[in-house]
Parts: sequence; C-alpha cells; structure tokens
Amino acid sequence: MAWKVLQRRKFFTFISLFGISFTLMILLVVYALYDHTVGPHTPEKRVDRLLFTSSLYLWSPQTENGGHPSYSFLEHYIRPLRTPEKVSISTGHGVAVAYVGNTKLELAQKYTDGEFWQVLDFDFLEGRPYNPQEVRAAAHVAVINESTARNYFGAARGVLGRTIVTDEVRYRVVGVVRDVPASRVFTYAEVWMPITTSTQDIHNAEYMGSCMAILLARRAADVPAIQQEFARAVRQVPPPTAVYKWCTEVRLYAGSLLATTVRERLGEDGPDDGVVWFGQAGAGLLLLFMLLPALNLVNVNVSRIRDRSSEIGVRKAFGATSGALVRQFLVENLFLTALGGALGLGLAAAALHFINTSGLVAYTQFELNGRVFLGAVVIILLFGLLSGVYPAYKMSKLQAVQALKGASNPA
Repeated sequence: MAWKVLQRRKFFTFISLFGISFTLMILLVVYALYDHTVGPHTPEKRVDRLLFTSSLYLWSPQTENGGHPSYSFLEHYIRPLRTPEKVSISTGHGVAVAYVGNTKLELAQKYTDGEFWQVLDFDFLEGRPYNPQEVRAAAHVAVINESTARNYFGAARGVLGRTIVTDEVRYRVVGVVRDVPASRVFTYAEVWMPITTSTQDIHNAEYMGSCMAILLARRAADVPAIQQEFARAVRQVPPPTAVYKWCTEVRLYAGSLLATTVRERLGEDGPDDGVVWFGQAGAGLLLLFMLLPALNLVNVNVSRIRDRSSEIGVRKAFGATSGALVRQFLVENLFLTALGGALGLGLAAAALHFINTSGLVAYTQFELNGRVFLGAVVIILLFGLLSGVYPAYKMSKLQAVQALKGASNPA
C-alpha cells in the first residue's frame, strides 16, 4: 500500500526522496570523516584508554605563548606519573628527504621513544618495533610504512635489515607497518626513528620544544584519575626563569583524542572549552540540517493528505479509528524515509569513494563501517518520525463527512 501511495504523485515522491537522501548523504559523510579521525582505528585502537598532550602554554595576565612542550619538560614532569600504565614521548612530524636514483622522496618522519610502540597498536606486516634499549643506545634503526617500502625498495615485504638513507643518515629497517592515515595526526608518519637519533637537543632544559606525549591507562575507568594526577603535576611546575621571565603559570592538559584534536584546531588553552563548543556547534548544526528538510517533508506530506481526504473519509465511515490512521501514515512515511535512506547510503558510499580515490588525505580510506551504519539507522528513524508525526495527527483529526467533501482542515 505504501508503495502504491508513493506512485500516485511522482513529483512529490521525487522531492521527498531527494531531500531525505541528500541530507542523509551529507550527515553520513561528515560522520565517517569524524569517526575515521577520532574513532578507535589503527593505531589508536584503545582510544578509550589513551590521553594526549601536545600544546603547552606559558601564561601571564598580560600575555601568553603557546607551542609544543620540549622532550626534557615531558621527561621531567610527565614521564614520572604513576597512574598511567605507559607514557610515550615523541615529536610532531617533520619531513625527511630520501633519494631513489634521481627520484626525490619527501617522507613524513616522526621521532619516538620505545614506549611509543607499546601504547599504540600498529599493524606490522613484517619485523618489529625498535625497543627502549635501542632508543637509549641511539641505534640507527627505523620502522617504515608499506608505501615507503614499496617506493624506496620496490617491495612492501622482504626489506628487513636493508638500509634506508634519509637526510644523508643511514637507518637499518627493523619493521614495516601498514600505512597510517594522515588523518591520525598524532601518530601518522611514513618513517619512524628513535628520538635519540634526532638532531634536536633532547636534554635542553627549556620548556618549549616540538614534542608531545601519549598516556595509556590500565583501564578506561582510570582516565579521570590520570587527568587529576596530570593536573597536579603541571600545577607544581615552576614558571621558567630563563627566557620567559614574564610567565607566571604553565598550562598543559591531557585529553582524549577528540578533545586534543579540537583543542589543536581551535587553539584553546582550556581543558574542555573547545570540546564543549565543538559539541554544542555540532549538535546545533545537526538539528538545523535535519530540521529544514523535515519541515519540507511535512509540507509535502500535508499536501498528500489533501489528495487522500476522500480515502480518509471512507475509512472513517467504515469504522477506522484515529489511532489506526496514524499508524498507517507513520508506516507509509517510515517506508518513504527508509527508501530515501537506502539511496542516501548509496550516495554516501559514492562520495566517500570519490574522496578516497582523490588522494586528498594521504593513506586514508573512509568507509561506512558498523558505527556509521548504526548512526544512519538512527538518523533515518528520527527523520521519519520528525516528518511524519504532525501530518499523521492532522490526518487522523479529519471528520468523515468533511473528508468525503474534500475538506483539508481538521475540525
């Protein structure tokens, strides 16, 4: 019956399906981007147990200076924390230059400690990570991603023990990992080396530098306790007296992957300000984006009621209750929404395929996984209810005599 109803006014059906499918496509693409950036994916599979800290602020009532903390700062004040299971210190990514014949390769490089491979879950195709002993010994060993192995050596496997030369420094390859998407900004690289082999002075006592820390909790329930211990440790940091003599307070926060990503993008120096703003803005935009097509669909459905007033009058004359009519119309609307949802899923998959093949984000393959699909189901049901409740109520209130005469306003 629902399918026959949709075929009566094909133009209205087209408008309805277009609004539903286009809205759902946009929402699914945005959610897929969000999930792939801050969701539990390789190498941050244990995202519920991870805390990140990457921005240090030297603050005074008159001014502030923001940047990344130094290795010595994190080693002295953050590494000794007792609540986390592991603490890793690494640099942000830079660029290393390598040559294959006359071909120049610019590789995203990251210097890390040995704990980096213990707090994260990389997918090793062959070999192993370098360990803390090799880091302390400043061993010239490296882990590379499969694309670098293929571009530099001509194969993604069978390269263990071979030498890669970056910035005229020789490193022995000890492991090859599956490509990490560039959207995982705190762990992404194409080649990883021990932090003790970097050119920066890791023993420099200045607070500002180019490093970040990742903290792994023993269990998700320990995250608040780690943040409390982290905050206590930062409060005990004395203001610097060498370069930044004007500084009266040091600010550094440990947050989830989402919180730290938002703080980095917005430049917030508060613990949760950016996340609260992001959540409020996201919820508002989501509601607005769903409300506009829902209102349009309500108007279309009300127009359908006018065309079906005679049918409603006949059904009421033969004893159909208002509840039965409401259920019928909601089922029809949910059927229409489900059909539009299926089209929206197809459009979203096509849009994500285009983004993946365009190479806009290196090594990134956005997909409609289980979480995205579940979100789609919830959105479809919510959209169907939002756009169907009022027209169904309006239809059920039509009096039989008025309906048979073609009246469209309920008594």
